[in-house]
Amino acid sequence: MTNEQTPGAACEHVRSAGSGGIGRRAVLCGAGAVGATAVLAGCGSGGDTKSADELKGQEIAKVSEIPVGGGKTFGDTELVVTQPQKGQFKAFTAVCTHQGCTVGRVANGLINCACHGSEFKITDGSVQKGPADQPLKEYPVQVKGDSIVVV
Repeated sequence: MTNEQTPGAACEHVRSAGSGGIGRRAVLCGAGAVGATAVLAGCGSGGDTKSADELKGQEIAKVSEIPVGGGKTFGDTELVVTQPQKGQFKAFTAVCTHQGCTVGRVANGLINCACHGSEFKITDGSVQKGPADQPLKEYPVQVKGDSIVVV
């Protein structure tokens, strides 16, 4: 399928085959188009990120969960928390600025989005490698006891 075709366009010849009914190939083709649309919707154009006010006062991680030079993604809050240097914690939206996928693995000083390969620095959320061209939104945090809390 080319970029100019819609998910169902590749199956147009099946629908116009002229048997009068809907054949097995048409049903399968339609199911494929619906599946393709669902997959594309999973990487929609930018997700909604929570505001700092919505998360204010909320514990988002335990200090012990965040490795020095790395980080961890938390799906329940859609945040990724990093520790660029010992005792320095940062929190960013886990929603990639390219097409709204959730970022995942944090390694080698980078937050990685598996959907299209964007990479963001754990120090400030800036883009290290595209296709994303906007940084991850940062949330102010502080350590309270053994917890990392949005302030």
